[in-house]
Amino acid sequence: MPCFKTFLGEGRPKVFPVYKKLVSIGSATLNDIRVEAEGVEEHHAQLVFDGRDFHVSEIAGKGAMSINGKKKRRSKLFHNDRLGLGSAELVFSIYEETLPLEEAQGGDIAAELEGMRRLSDFNQRLMALRSVPEQLDALVDAVIEVTHADKGFVILLEEGQPRVTVARNVAQENLPDGVRHLSDSILRKVIESRRPLIVSDALRDEAFRSSESVMNLKLCSVMCAPLVAQGQLLGLIYVGNDRVASLFENSSLDVLTVFAGQASLILQTAILLDQLVSDRDQLAEQLQDKHFGDIIGSCPSLMEVFKKVAKVATTDISVLITGETGTGKELIARELHRRSPRAEGPFVVINCGAITENLMESELFGHVRGAFTGAIATRPGKFQQANGGTLFLDEIGELPLALQVKLLRALQERVVTKVGENRPESVDIRVLAATHRDLEEEIRTGRFREDLYYRLNVVNLRLPALRERGDDVLLIAKYLLAKYSKEYEAKVKGFSREAVAALRKYEWPGNIRQLENRIKKAVVLAESQLLEAEDLELFPEALAAIMPLAQAKEEFQRRYVLEILERNNGNRTKTARDLDVDPRTIFRYLERESVPPEPGGATSL
Repeated sequence: MPCFKTFLGEGRPKVFPVYKKLVSIGSATLNDIRVEAEGVEEHHAQLVFDGRDFHVSEIAGKGAMSINGKKKRRSKLFHNDRLGLGSAELVFSIYEETLPLEEAQGGDIAAELEGMRRLSDFNQRLMALRSVPEQLDALVDAVIEVTHADKGFVILLEEGQPRVTVARNVAQENLPDGVRHLSDSILRKVIESRRPLIVSDALRDEAFRSSESVMNLKLCSVMCAPLVAQGQLLGLIYVGNDRVASLFENSSLDVLTVFAGQASLILQTAILLDQLVSDRDQLAEQLQDKHFGDIIGSCPSLMEVFKKVAKVATTDISVLITGETGTGKELIARELHRRSPRAEGPFVVINCGAITENLMESELFGHVRGAFTGAIATRPGKFQQANGGTLFLDEIGELPLALQVKLLRALQERVVTKVGENRPESVDIRVLAATHRDLEEEIRTGRFREDLYYRLNVVNLRLPALRERGDDVLLIAKYLLAKYSKEYEAKVKGFSREAVAALRKYEWPGNIRQLENRIKKAVVLAESQLLEAEDLELFPEALAAIMPLAQAKEEFQRRYVLEILERNNGNRTKTARDLDVDPRTIFRYLERESVPPEPGGATSL
């Protein structure tokens, strides 16, 4: 077996057997022949066997290679030729030299470990590169180095047609007009089969030797592997060496396949990011049309609320906003204020469920100094603070009965009296109220005054639950994600497909408030650019069960009938006419809702 001998240092020479058709020489550990000496580059030279002769060529030594003392960039080697690299000298022998077994084994192990280290280093280097072109260039350079190819390419498919994206040579330089270095027939073969391909000698391969591109390019060793992500063929990775036949082995193809997986991941991430940018721009356009103040949505029931808000906002009519907790009742109240003639005045909020009963009267109407223990100063109440503006009574259903009487008088007369004082004060306010309770049921059980209910409920705005709003949940989720990603300077860009499906499927008992809290938490703790269902704590057991189609159809019809009935102010006859159904159908849905029929064929929901 031919070999090189070096005489660096004292002792017997070191022997490097030449057992491959292409042998790399340099100071880096991964080289087939490692020479650590001054002036020796990491990848200095390579030795090629063409089947008859050995040829050595300089890769990166910048004229620092010599043969028998004469500087040369390329030369045929003969027995006992002296190869000079920097300060090192290697003697070439065509005869086998004795190599200790432990050295041979140690060299193999070291090469394997170095190969693993090289892949690890490459991955680390890849993570430091931000742009996709830089990542692909680095990947192709690494593939060329590991496989001993002299050129490498990444080809992407655009509308089914291959386009060269990266074209590099062994010197880590871009190749101009990369397409002319490729074999069309080899590319087509891999595209059609979607399987990696190794061609030992293209000029002698029966499948390709008649190909015009193979003949023109005088191709020798070629490897090509598909780039596939989620079943989609994105493109190809292609490497070749036109000087050495049968260079690549099955192990080389395995290496190429590993790097093809890396390239597929890079490209898939790039595609997803492009899609996210597109989604962001699309979302911005959508939000222009689906914003109502600070409220986002476009479902039919919410659009009806928006219409009512636009009509009643310019008046001083009392409005009762109903809906489950977290549906955005305060946002609607603020929008009513913002669109009203009182917009320049104060907007004062009081949560009737958050203040103890003994302090509620003082909070509403104020108190004078000494009115009760702890009243160290005279203080106005919410009514006085809201003078000239809007008072929003949130969770009005929690107000104790005793205070409901005083509130009713204040609303009727627009006059309030501080606790501990007998002098009444006039106030100029508009009152808005909200509750998640069924106040009609509260009236029946004696927990809420009927006269106060009718004073507050001049116009009723019922906000639909998030689970009733269809794709609004995705629109709101994307808006909140963009908002908090910017606020917290997070790297999160969007939702995975699984997360989108889970967002749709979850019932959201806490409505928008719950959705907002989940997204805020996920953005802060996220480890990747896409939020998964687990990041949002949307585990399979938390998702609503899938209804049979017939049940889902019935549920939709029920909700739609009730929505149109509400739109028609409870008139069943008009609702049946609008829906083109028998009036008995309307009665059937009302019976399921336990709504008692009213005289005259009408009911209020």
